[in-house]
Amino acid sequence: MVAGGNDRDSRQPILDVVFFRTEAGNEPVREWLQGLAREDRKTVGEDIKTAQFGWPIGMPLIRKLASDLWEVRSRISNGISRVMFTVDGQTMVLLHGFQKKSQRTPPADLMTAKRRLAQLRSE
Repeated sequence: MVAGGNDRDSRQPILDVVFFRTEAGNEPVREWLQGLAREDRKTVGEDIKTAQFGWPIGMPLIRKLASDLWEVRSRISNGISRVMFTVDGQTMVLLHGFQKKSQRTPPADLMTAKRRLAQLRSE
């Protein structure tokens, strides 16, 4: 360790993180994050970073939803948010983000993530 350094800073991430990109070039999760309050963006970003450096991890931060599909579970100022992702080799691909309003994951949000996962696999 370098004098004045920090072990945490010297660790290498286990996964790279990228945003899913649509055919039109949009990055829906990045756009969703930009719509959150600054503190909420920071919270979600730190939770994604925890997953990136600690993969594989489980509850309460990460929950498996389906084959090759997980969610990062974050508590934000006005509720809870989820970022659904897949792992492709050494890359965490952020597929869909949303603010959760009920106990169950809304079927439309789950389908959005599964559709983007299918698109990713077909490329």
